[in-house]
Amino acid sequence: MDLRELTAFHTIIQEGTFAKAAAKLNYAQSTITNQIQRLEKELGIQLFKRGWEAELTDAGVIYASEVDKLIQHWNYAAEQARALHQDEIGTLTIGGLESLASHVLPGVLRQFRERKPRIACNIIIGNTDFLSQALLHKELDFAICGEPADLSSFHFEPLYEEKITFIVPANHPLAQQVDLSFTDLLNFPLIAGGHTCLYSLRLSRELSRFDKAPFLNTVSQISAIPGFVRELDVVGVILDSTRLPEGVVKIEVDMHDSTIPVGLLQLRKEEYLPASRSLMMDLIRESYDGK
Repeated sequence: MDLRELTAFHTIIQEGTFAKAAAKLNYAQSTITNQIQRLEKELGIQLFKRGWEAELTDAGVIYASEVDKLIQHWNYAAEQARALHQDEIGTLTIGGLESLASHVLPGVLRQFRERKPRIACNIIIGNTDFLSQALLHKELDFAICGEPADLSSFHFEPLYEEKITFIVPANHPLAQQVDLSFTDLLNFPLIAGGHTCLYSLRLSRELSRFDKAPFLNTVSQISAIPGFVRELDVVGVILDSTRLPEGVVKIEVDMHDSTIPVGLLQLRKEEYLPASRSLMMDLIRESYDGK
């Protein structure tokens, strides 16, 4: 069964005869007859009584009552398929670091929706380890995160460098000091992100250079760390883009390696890159140009 057969059946009903239907559709009458015969064979029923007038059988009457809906559904399905083929509808699932959710992705999504209003976007927030695992399980189309330790399955495109920053309450002893070294922090309790956070791994590497280890607390959600710092009077370790509440300030600390590359992470073997994904990635690239 195809749309031409349904259209032929519908036109015969409208015009009253096979001949008039053939003339309206600009077909030979034999073509119309063959289309109806194929339709009847596929359905396993006789639609028309044989004769000069196109008189429907009882089964044909029932089928005719539904043919308009069938044609509309067929046209709708074809339209949706064409739109999907042209990448105009669907869903895009993007992973992002927590710090990107509030100040980068909203503006990018606004621009994207102006171009692709029928593409739904799902944003998954997590650290680099979580997002890279989600990519491996094909739960994301791509991610904006740090560079995973194991890149064998990924393609990583750096966009910018995020800086590890230290924060304290405004009345903390370190808040008034300048030219702080990392050893100055070791006498105070620290609070940092979870152990799988990329920047937390950098912090661990820095701490391993010293014999003395500070008392270290962890919080899986980086954006929550400034609140803990304000209440607990500890030194916080965050990313520079993290927003600070009133009463919490940054301190300049000399750290051996304080920058982390952040960029677009995709699976390495991608045979086809949809237009919606390409557009979203281009908009993200543009948002970081010049930064």
